Amino acid sequence: MAKDENLPLFTTKLAKGRILFQFYSLLIFVGTCFIFVYRLSHIPTKEETGRWAWMGLFFSKLWFCFYWFVTTVVRWNPVYRNTFKDRLSHRYEKALPGIDIFVCTADPVIEPPVMVINTVLSVMAYDYPPEKLSVYLSDDGGSELTFYAMLEASSFSKIWLPFCKKFKVEPRLLEAYFRTAVEPLGEPVKAKDWSTVKMLYEDMKKRIENTTKLDRISEEISKEHKGFKEWIFVASRRDHQTILQILIDGRESKAMDIQGQTLPTLVCLSREKRPQYHHHFKAGAMNALIRVSSRISNSPIILNVDCDMYSNNSMSVRDALCFFMDEEKGNEVGFIQFPQAFENLTKNDVYGSSLNVLMELEMPGFDGNGGPCYIGTGCFHRRETLSGQKYSKIYKADWKRWSNISVDDSTSVLEETCKVLASCSYEENTQWGKEMGLKYDCTVEDVLTGIVMQCRGWRSIYFNPERKGFLGVAPTTLLQSLVQHKRWSEGDFHIFASRHCPFVLGYKRIPLKLQLTYCMNLLWATNCLATLYYVIVPSLCLFRGISLFLEITNSWVLAFVFVIIVHRAYSLGEFVWFGGTFKGWWNDQRMWLYKRTTSYFFGLLDYILKRLGFTNSAFVITTKVADDDVSQRYEQEVMEFGTSSPMFTILATLALLNAICFVSGLKRVIANVETLVWEQFALQILLCGLLVFINLPI
Repeated sequence: MAKDENLPLFTTKLAKGRILFQFYSLLIFVGTCFIFVYRLSHIPTKEETGRWAWMGLFFSKLWFCFYWFVTTVVRWNPVYRNTFKDRLSHRYEKALPGIDIFVCTADPVIEPPVMVINTVLSVMAYDYPPEKLSVYLSDDGGSELTFYAMLEASSFSKIWLPFCKKFKVEPRLLEAYFRTAVEPLGEPVKAKDWSTVKMLYEDMKKRIENTTKLDRISEEISKEHKGFKEWIFVASRRDHQTILQILIDGRESKAMDIQGQTLPTLVCLSREKRPQYHHHFKAGAMNALIRVSSRISNSPIILNVDCDMYSNNSMSVRDALCFFMDEEKGNEVGFIQFPQAFENLTKNDVYGSSLNVLMELEMPGFDGNGGPCYIGTGCFHRRETLSGQKYSKIYKADWKRWSNISVDDSTSVLEETCKVLASCSYEENTQWGKEMGLKYDCTVEDVLTGIVMQCRGWRSIYFNPERKGFLGVAPTTLLQSLVQHKRWSEGDFHIFASRHCPFVLGYKRIPLKLQLTYCMNLLWATNCLATLYYVIVPSLCLFRGISLFLEITNSWVLAFVFVIIVHRAYSLGEFVWFGGTFKGWWNDQRMWLYKRTTSYFFGLLDYILKRLGFTNSAFVITTKVADDDVSQRYEQEVMEFGTSSPMFTILATLALLNAICFVSGLKRVIANVETLVWEQFALQILLCGLLVFINLPI
């Protein structure tokens, strides 16, 4: 027994197959050196046609080599974690800390109330003492429809939570469970409960959807709860007072499920918004929740999830606590990041949304180099880190003190006193958004906040359990995917070009290898320049009869062919190893090109325009619903272009340009077949033909 007390709550293991990757990296490095020896020894003279095009190609290749070096640093030393939840239960079951769970939504049309409450109910149903769970919904849309749905969810939780615990349900998302589970006809007791719960859920869902279609709350419904009176004073979703309702107060005796067990606390918040105040989007909503929750429950651990990212693993809280409560290393852990995964992916992932390689290899690489970045959802935080506290070696968490926290004020008193904490003026002349809470003035406030936490000395951990902790909804149209990456790339480059750049802020605070690792994401936007050059200039030169590559009969061509084949073959093998398909890999390559030539280009352009004062920051919410036609085409893996967009203009122009140049190149070769022109232009025709083939959907 005493021996067990000294065992760690988690272990860390190095990835297998590192020698193979290191050998591959060595081969690519050697091959690239040969390419540069050739390039430097065959620089065109001033009199030669295409000298400047050749120089641009050379510098583009230099950029690609630097970026390859950065990704190699990321992948050099990935680590994987394993937890021991049985040890956690044995030592701390009676002293488990409280958990505050934040769910954020911002628009009842793009993020339907039914989806929101499904996520809320899934996190309320964690396998954890319910009296130590507090769930907070931030409704930045200020919607009474969402509030009505939350009111329905608070009642339904009395049935759903005991059902989950009785039959050990997984996943605990209602929609996903009843879509995938088979009615247990062989178990009469469970079958009866199963049918009853499903019927009640369908009834609730129908009531919410019917009310949503009407876009208003009936007088009969408005009499059900005092909270609806708040909307009498709401001018618009961007101009209203703080609306805060504690729908379930876990301290009260009436907060019981149908089996007499305590329910988690459930709070619905719409922070105050006024036209004259900047509300700072999701970061502002999160900071309001941090303050409000500190008054109501003040739990030491905070989990934040997006409203479309539901709990897929009821043990995730206990997994996270294995890191926080580890006796040897737990005190230095600031946040635990779970992977971002999606439930609606098709077999071949037409929009390259799976992020499998990123989540299965590159994020563990982040972890091995000093700690993963914070990606905005599926993340457990130590409250102190979000309050601006720096890590100190003498810091030691007192879990027993945290587990005995109690608030004496009544529900109505808490509702009134907490409203000021979510008011527009509360943050004036304070450090909120600067030194406290999530950072403001950046479209990727999550990544920026994570960097700052790490620079304050806190360690971050990446944990990827066999059963995914959270599942979300991937984009179902091309434009959704491109717009999402445009926002990410713009925000990432904003960080790189600011005083929060890891090389500046992180100097002597975080390891150099972690600073380099961050560059993989922070330099997404600048990738557009070299990529656009390679997509446009060689094709135009082929059209004009200017050769930029060596002849196919030249022995130096072996270095080019070797690097291309080895690099792409390894990429394919890696993609398939992490659960992809050959066609999925090809789709991923296509999206790699589309994102670099549109999303990253507009991300870089928007950043420059903002620096010059021509545009303002905007937070674009990716829609989580699609009409039946769009959904059907997505399931059939037919690329959906949806509405018009400047991004599609660029894609169509590039596709047409390469098609014309490809035909022109072939015509030149056929017309001069006797003079062996094909040897001179073979690589350019191959590149142009590849671009035509990859653009077939366009």
